[in-house]
Amino acid sequence: MAKPNYSFEKRQRELAKKNKKEEKDRLKAQRKAGQLPPGEEGAEESDGDAPDTAPAPPAQPGS
Repeated sequence: MAKPNYSFEKRQRELAKKNKKEEKDRLKAQRKAGQLPPGEEGAEESDGDAPDTAPAPPAQPGS
């Protein structure tokens, strides 16, 4: 059995944390600039009652 690569796992967690922070800062800057109304975190194109997930595109025939 292979040894766990703890440094890889730690780096992945750090990258995920960094990306989450950058997204949060980007949304905050957009709200400050007036592009998003307050309270619209991440729901830029949501109409309220629609589910958060988009339907999967149809499979390509012959693939």
